[in-house]
Amino acid sequence: MLKHYKLKDYNFRLIFFLVLLSGIGVMLVNSAEPSLRNRQMMGVICGIILMVIVSLMDYSWILNFYWVIYAVTIGLLLLVAILGHTAGGATRWLTIGGDNGFQFQPTEIAKILLILFFAMYLMKHAEDLNTLKTILKAVFLIAVPLILIVLQPDLKNTITITIIFCLLMFAAGLKYKIIGGVLLVTVPLALLALFLITQTDLPIVQDFQRDRIIAFFNSEDDAYSEDRMQQENSVMAIGSGQLTGKGLNNNEVSTANNGNYVAEIQTDFIFAVAGEELGFVGCFVIILLLFLIILECMRTGSRAKDQSGALICTGVGALVAVQSFINIGVATGILPNTGTPLPFVSYGLSSLLSFYIGMGFVLNAGLQHRTYYGGKKAYEHRLHRA
Repeated sequence: MLKHYKLKDYNFRLIFFLVLLSGIGVMLVNSAEPSLRNRQMMGVICGIILMVIVSLMDYSWILNFYWVIYAVTIGLLLLVAILGHTAGGATRWLTIGGDNGFQFQPTEIAKILLILFFAMYLMKHAEDLNTLKTILKAVFLIAVPLILIVLQPDLKNTITITIIFCLLMFAAGLKYKIIGGVLLVTVPLALLALFLITQTDLPIVQDFQRDRIIAFFNSEDDAYSEDRMQQENSVMAIGSGQLTGKGLNNNEVSTANNGNYVAEIQTDFIFAVAGEELGFVGCFVIILLLFLIILECMRTGSRAKDQSGALICTGVGALVAVQSFINIGVATGILPNTGTPLPFVSYGLSSLLSFYIGMGFVLNAGLQHRTYYGGKKAYEHRLHRA
């Protein structure tokens, strides 16, 4: 397939947005925690290399092994449960190379793998997608990894993957009446779950997760002031940056960064660093770049040669959108604290490399657009024959 690709079809615009956003991320990580700068830079370089390699691999050939992809996903999550490293009350990491080796979070790559799996699964079931059998089978297939992720526990990624799954089902052609029926059931259940979490001691979530949710909805309750403090300091930091910020690597001891007023500021609250040191202008640039990246994913998906390619682009773009919304929402105080990294900006090699791999598949979908194959139907016939 490599010899058929044309350089003019390569989406250099998307690559430019990704590199620019990652460059801003490296500067912010350096300001938040200088000792992590080199690792973040190496992560960006490795991510770009992985992205280019993946972008030259025919995604259609890879999707022929979609059940293997699903099995690998479950296997990785099971390994976490059996051999995972525990930190902060959660078992989410695998360590390679002994105690001082490289740690990675399989859930991050699992999000990309699940997008690939369901892209193929939903395309193969395009004709019977709206039947009860297909819907229940899809729900079961997503429930298995979700249960393993809940047990880590990792509520934020459970919610993120659930949202991505729902968006993929919608993009694949799920009927509106089915969506409406599901909403009629899930919305009351979600409200009931929220009530049980905040008003009872039932072990639905971990104590620290419940405290964060209660603190968010009870902003005047002094009993949860410590749980709110991190977000309140983040909001003040963003506001203090005003229009152009206080400058990267500034020496003001009163800043959230230098004063250590926000924990894990290089990961979950990197947007607070951007707001304080780059101001409104810096925050706007970050949000604009994220929007342009999402837009490029959707544009590529609209030109994809088949439904699986379109769903891959939709899934990866939606993943960037959902995680960006959650991260910025937490940093600005409009959502409860979840600990979600900001794509391509926050420190975290597992997340960074996984997003770059996902973008590699988007780039490959762009290299194989419909007009290149002389129409969608011709390619689908060849795919099913294989």
